[in-house]
Amino acid sequence: MTRRSAPLGRLALGALGIAAVVAVWEGYKALAPDTGVVIGGTTVLPRSTETAMPHVWDMVSRLSDPVIGTVGGDTMWQTVLDAGLFTLKIAAFGWIIGVVVGFVLALVMQRFTIAEAAVLPWIVLSQTVPLIAIAPLVRRWGSQITIGGFEWQSEHSVAVIAAYLAFFPVAVGVLRGLKAPDATHVDLMHTYGIGWWRTLFSLRLPASVPFLIPALRLAAASAVIGTVVAEVSIGLRGGVGRLIIEYAQSASSDPAKPWAPIFAAIAVGLVAAAFVGLLGLALKPYRRSEIPA
Repeated sequence: MTRRSAPLGRLALGALGIAAVVAVWEGYKALAPDTGVVIGGTTVLPRSTETAMPHVWDMVSRLSDPVIGTVGGDTMWQTVLDAGLFTLKIAAFGWIIGVVVGFVLALVMQRFTIAEAAVLPWIVLSQTVPLIAIAPLVRRWGSQITIGGFEWQSEHSVAVIAAYLAFFPVAVGVLRGLKAPDATHVDLMHTYGIGWWRTLFSLRLPASVPFLIPALRLAAASAVIGTVVAEVSIGLRGGVGRLIIEYAQSASSDPAKPWAPIFAAIAVGLVAAAFVGLLGLALKPYRRSEIPA
């Protein structure tokens, strides 16, 4: 595959993947019993009723209908688009914070061995804390912050939760990248009397790019997940997370409706991944051998 045809090939594979998901969904709905697949009294595969699994074309066509069925009201796609942009804005803010924090931690851990031994286990341990438990705490703690005329909002709490998930892959990935240069190259820098800062910018940072891009991609996905979960946990209105909860209440009477915000969440994740892909294009000269995160 040539360089020019590579992007088209990836688009074709993406479209093929979507078509495969649709085929599996409709195929299972057509063949599976309404009660699902039950083995030994345990349901191992979901029900295939209209309420549990609406047709794909019903879910897509529902996007063009009014949200509440009132003529002249906002259509579903307008509502989920606004919610998606709201969630994307908060996720982007949290992603930036997470990237900065993760990058600084990686630099400190690479510079000081004792810092790596002391901090890295806590970084790993931090990801075991359930978000749904700490999100209300972050909101309560944030509401007590008073700095001049600054007033803490629920959006800030959600962004902190997004950053909380995003910093981990960046810290670990960048640390691996900063340690990637061969020992002979590092020794050569020392032989020439080149200091740590110049070695960082001339050797370690360029060598870290193949590790950095996958880490940023994981951080973007984690920021979106953290934003949606925090919106649900805190009860923040305006975003995709709140819509998922609200529309789920209409699942029995309008089964296609709850899937609209789910599609919006997927779209937000794709936009975040596309942005990281653009960063990857800018850093393409340093990505000769990208390392999976």
